[in-house]
Amino acid sequence: MDTLSKSIRHMLAGIFAGLLTSLCQPGIAADAQEWLQWRGPNNNGISMESGWNPAALMDKSKVLWRVNVGLGYSSVSVQGKRLYTMGWQDNQATIHCLHVETGKEEWKYSYACDKVTYPGTRTTPALDSGLLYTISTNGLVLCLDASDGTMKWQRDLTAEKLAKAPYYGFGGSPRVEGDLLVLNAGESGIVLDKKNGKTIWSSAAEQGGYATPVVFEMSGQKCAAIFGRKALNSVVLRTGATLWSYPWDTGFDSSCADPIILGSKIFLSTCYEKGNMSRDKGCVLLDISDGKPKLVWQNLNMRSHFSSCIALAGHVYGFDGRAGDKKSSLKCIDLATGEEKWSQAVGFGSLMAADGKLILLNEWGTLFIAEATPAGYKELAKAEGILPARCWTAPVLCGSRLFCRNDSGELVCIDMSP
Repeated sequence: MDTLSKSIRHMLAGIFAGLLTSLCQPGIAADAQEWLQWRGPNNNGISMESGWNPAALMDKSKVLWRVNVGLGYSSVSVQGKRLYTMGWQDNQATIHCLHVETGKEEWKYSYACDKVTYPGTRTTPALDSGLLYTISTNGLVLCLDASDGTMKWQRDLTAEKLAKAPYYGFGGSPRVEGDLLVLNAGESGIVLDKKNGKTIWSSAAEQGGYATPVVFEMSGQKCAAIFGRKALNSVVLRTGATLWSYPWDTGFDSSCADPIILGSKIFLSTCYEKGNMSRDKGCVLLDISDGKPKLVWQNLNMRSHFSSCIALAGHVYGFDGRAGDKKSSLKCIDLATGEEKWSQAVGFGSLMAADGKLILLNEWGTLFIAEATPAGYKELAKAEGILPARCWTAPVLCGSRLFCRNDSGELVCIDMSP
């Protein structure tokens, strides 16, 4: 009996050890998540992933691969073993599909795309039901087969005179919601049928904003917050009917950072003040519980140039200040009052959150991981020189891998597994 018990114990120990080894391999995480579009599964920059290791930043051997995908600021979308991003070179934009574990190219799709100010791609591909959706700086909307890059349909918003390109090119990423493809294009948005690209509705054929549409529910119906050139617009998702419009006019029409919607409250933050580029617009909290926006508070405690903030447990974390300004800082403010809780001089950058932690990449290529707490800045890990400057793209943690890129197109993958 003892011999049999020992044999069983050895067998179970072996199975357990094998499972533990598998779970600790790069990319095999018990809590692995998909990251199918800009700002993740809930369009808020927050991952549900846990169990990853912040200290991995300080181990150079954890860098799994580096590739160059061309100029631009596109982030990544990840599903299974495939990663999707975009880049630009020599008047061509390219959609890349890479193998997550090696960075090797599985396929690419290139097309003509004119140069814009700050050359390179802006938007992040969106994945849904085996299809990949993108929009170029010039307004070309593409639907590709995610497995091999075969084109399914395309629409040219500017050539069809559905929208005018903003000064810096179209910057809002496509958002898939049900059977709809939602775009920040035109005065207050355009929605296409995701299956065939047909127009469901379109707004006035003007310039739009640079933020990505945010979908939310209000009074039992699906709505979209479209941060346009001159205002934040709330529209009925299915019809495009305008529910309300909140004027928000900025210098350079810089409605770049995504609005944050939390129940019946909306947080907005931008940089330049209209008519006075030396001053900043700041941030505002709106109450939409009565169906129309009402001002709760407004101040200068968060001045988002183009990096979207993160809202966690009643507080907002984000980069306050302008790109290129070493006085820019990471801040935490109280969402209810707008009060600044703390500020940390890390320079300008972008961020995401996972497991109660902030993952920060500043524009000089330094990565930080800090606790997301209003009690103060509590740094857990830091790694300098992850990438050469200029890094304006939000990092993405998915499947215990951290993906970061710079504007010259260098994309790096770091193993963050335990």
